Amino acid sequence: MGQEAKMTNEQPVSDSSAPQVETAPLKGIVGTKIGMTRIFLENSDMVPVTVISTEGNIVTQIKTKEKDGYSAVQVGYGDVAEKKLSKAEAQHLSKKGLPLKRWLREFHVSDSGAFKVGQPVPANVFSKGEMVQVSGLTRGKGYAGVMKRHGFAGLPHSHGNGEYRRHPGSNGAQGPQHVLPGTRKPGRMGHVWSTVPKIEIVDVDTEKNLILLRGSVPGPNGNFVVLKPTSRAVKISSQPKQQAKPKAKK
Repeated sequence: MGQEAKMTNEQPVSDSSAPQVETAPLKGIVGTKIGMTRIFLENSDMVPVTVISTEGNIVTQIKTKEKDGYSAVQVGYGDVAEKKLSKAEAQHLSKKGLPLKRWLREFHVSDSGAFKVGQPVPANVFSKGEMVQVSGLTRGKGYAGVMKRHGFAGLPHSHGNGEYRRHPGSNGAQGPQHVLPGTRKPGRMGHVWSTVPKIEIVDVDTEKNLILLRGSVPGPNGNFVVLKPTSRAVKISSQPKQQAKPKAKK
């Protein structure tokens, strides 16, 4: 027991010859949805979480107010072969000596002078308990009718409507002589950019660059997602929730 305590109290020897890698203090990151699981909190509550992998984020470009009119940092994510990028996209990274990245996203900052091209962006740019907004492509479901796509009730199933029970019905008045834009019609369902405006970060694994989000996020496993600070108001309550009292039996 004493030997274990002695080993625990020892401080690791720092290697001065090892290169110190600077990380970017950026509020925003790009990742991949790995899947969903569940974890147990300290109060024994079971929480469903979505695991986001953010391994390989680097700063690829810095934009300043003097040159570009606004301050922002461009982040690259996802290793990709050169043949899968256009010549302009490949040279944008190769001329700076950076590895080729599939996804490029910008995050606005107040001062971009604190960043350098090539800096890694770790998962700990966000911390446990923060609220973020998550964006990604929803799952594509192909061509769908109005009942599945828009929740139409359908036509009556009585005698005489045998061939038109799942049809949308009338397209509108006769006056315009055409279908008005925005009319809910059959078509491609899903595969649209969707945003969850406020979702809680349950935990952050800095060693494996994983972020655990409470609940679900858009898209299937392997989907590309973007995490930003939420723009919604976050209410913080210091008082614990009171349990409902059981009703007295009459």
